[in-house]
Amino acid sequence: MIGILLVNLGTPDAPETGAVRRYLREFLSDPRVVEIPRLLWWPILNGPILLTRPARSARAYARVWMPEGSPLLVYSQRQRDGLAALMQERFHGQIRVELAMRYGNPSVANGLAALREQGCDRILVAPLYPQYAAATTASTFDAVAAVWRGQREIPELRMIRDWHDHPAYIAALAGRVRSFWQAHGQPDRLLISFHGLPERCIALGDPYRSQCERTTGLLVAELGLPPETWVQTFQSRFGPAKWLGPYTDQTLQSLAKAGVGRVDCFCPGFAADCLETLEEIAMEGKQRFLNAGGKEMHYIPALNDDPVWVEALASILIPHLEGWGKAPPLPSDHAAAKNFAVSATAG
Repeated sequence: MIGILLVNLGTPDAPETGAVRRYLREFLSDPRVVEIPRLLWWPILNGPILLTRPARSARAYARVWMPEGSPLLVYSQRQRDGLAALMQERFHGQIRVELAMRYGNPSVANGLAALREQGCDRILVAPLYPQYAAATTASTFDAVAAVWRGQREIPELRMIRDWHDHPAYIAALAGRVRSFWQAHGQPDRLLISFHGLPERCIALGDPYRSQCERTTGLLVAELGLPPETWVQTFQSRFGPAKWLGPYTDQTLQSLAKAGVGRVDCFCPGFAADCLETLEEIAMEGKQRFLNAGGKEMHYIPALNDDPVWVEALASILIPHLEGWGKAPPLPSDHAAAKNFAVSATAG
């Protein structure tokens, strides 16, 4: 039996201070996330950060919390369910799909255990990060490896590194933007915002910035946008270190002050909407733009559980199953890109 484990970043169990503190402690204790010597970092983490940040973050989570729970978890679960149904239809019960969060619940350990309980002896781990960074993708590898450390028998494992330029991903992104513009008209400027990283991470070897730029280049080419109609930025910086720029918040203010009336924001690096897209961009970013003199700002939702995206995700994953059981090869990237471009445009 083949298993697929989708892994996203994580979320608190509730928009409450205690739950957020537990989540932040786990997240910020990961040396992949904060690359500061532990002796220096622990007093900062367990002092000012965990004493003050959880309450503020809990209020932010409360603003975006859905009736079913955290948006990131809800949309990731819907992606899992859609992918599981698609795999059931194509492979007649030979592939199981589970979801895990790198931090919080459901844990990576629980996700792997659920697949093993269903008889999966071949497991594909699929981090839901299109662009590779050590703080996200490599940290997922660490968590998976930790589960099997010390165990006698482990399954055959494969893991997807990134899919930042996959034709089906780019077609799904373009389809999402086109659908939004068909309903709401086009803006004066499209702002394409990715989660930030400290510049030090790039100097140490992360290909993250170049992969973000590659995604942006392919997306704007697919949309046929001239250079003066879009800008790429980075958001969510934290701490005093210099992060990748230009910064999203500052760019929104600059665009407004330059007389740009309407801006649409899109975040291709997030496979599912979450605090960073719904609160930081759709709420705080919009207010920042309007306060600086802008007239109108829209947030274009993430791919979430769009059926076109679920199909695209399947096309990304299936080639990694080749040679395992009865999983047939997917058509060539060229054919897949053509098919998904058509369906995305129609959507």
